[in-house]
Amino acid sequence: MTLRAIKTRIYPNQTQQDKIIANFGCCRFVWNQLLNMQIKRYNNGSSYVNEFGMNYLIKCLKQEYPLLKQAESTSLLHVSRDLHKAFQKLFKEHVGYPKFKSRKFPKQSYQSNSVNHNIQQTDKHAIKLPKLGNIRFKAGRQVTGKIKNVTIRLSATGKYYAIVLIDEDILELPTTNQSVGIDMGVADLMITSDGVKFPTIRFDKLLSRKKHYWEKRLARRRLQAMKEIAWDHHNKVLVPRELSDFSNYLKAKHMVAKYNEKIANQRNNYLHNLTKQLVEQYDVIKIEDLKTKNLLRNHKLARAIANQSWRELRSQLEYKCAWYGKQLVTVNPRKTSQICSNCGYDDGKHTLDIRQWICPQCGVSHDRDINAAKNILSA
Repeated sequence: MTLRAIKTRIYPNQTQQDKIIANFGCCRFVWNQLLNMQIKRYNNGSSYVNEFGMNYLIKCLKQEYPLLKQAESTSLLHVSRDLHKAFQKLFKEHVGYPKFKSRKFPKQSYQSNSVNHNIQQTDKHAIKLPKLGNIRFKAGRQVTGKIKNVTIRLSATGKYYAIVLIDEDILELPTTNQSVGIDMGVADLMITSDGVKFPTIRFDKLLSRKKHYWEKRLARRRLQAMKEIAWDHHNKVLVPRELSDFSNYLKAKHMVAKYNEKIANQRNNYLHNLTKQLVEQYDVIKIEDLKTKNLLRNHKLARAIANQSWRELRSQLEYKCAWYGKQLVTVNPRKTSQICSNCGYDDGKHTLDIRQWICPQCGVSHDRDINAAKNILSA
């Protein structure tokens, strides 16, 4: 049995939307209350409260704030679990102290467990969700297998999604007895040891003019809105108005988010198609173990490197190889582009503008990227 997530676009009515927004608020309130409690205990020299202790505190919060009883119960338990994991990561890796959550954050979500078939597909285009009932949905595939939980998410563009986690059997792909080495690049996204080059598509540049059009208006309208002031009747003073009061600013913000989302969707779709093709063709896939953080320090190439999404490409290959019975191997990229794949001679470091070179020892002419892919395969 394998865990797989199915992301579906849902279309809740106004009543269901209000319930979802209220559940976001309850989860956010519980998170902030528990985090505030942990900080106060630390300042007072008390010990950390674990997940089970926080679950008991949630019961106390429900007694103090009856509004929390309207939220889906397991979604509040996921809050304590997520906060516990955040603190465990802090204790082990000493990075990323948990932060308070704000209602102004564009992406909101909560997670609910599947209990007594409260999450199930009731029709070809309808799904039953906890506290919400039947909601119309649209997805590329139907929900099959045993449902474990569901995550309700609101995107920055105002779209609602349900990410359903299912446990199902995934059939392994037939073996091909083929292996491949893959070199990651900027001019070309991937270069295989077979000499195939998968081109880079700059989705960010394809929509750059339309996106920039709205980015300029967003910046201008933000400045104009920040200059507006209103009279605070309670405190008898003049205060800046909230940005959420300006419809033109909100429209520009929505349009920028819309183009960012479209760019991300196009890029992810392209990567999914390529990774599925590789997993179908090869049994063993060898890739570079790149440190993208170090490469992004080159400010001339940082934007192009970030567009390649090498980390996302690697994560897709990892779980797809695990699903379909294939093997993924990571290789240290050191000297892969300067060693001759034919005789093993080290020709020294080449600058990025050198794309072709001839081995001084055996005389073989190399394409820099294909040679690196062959070295990765033989590593």
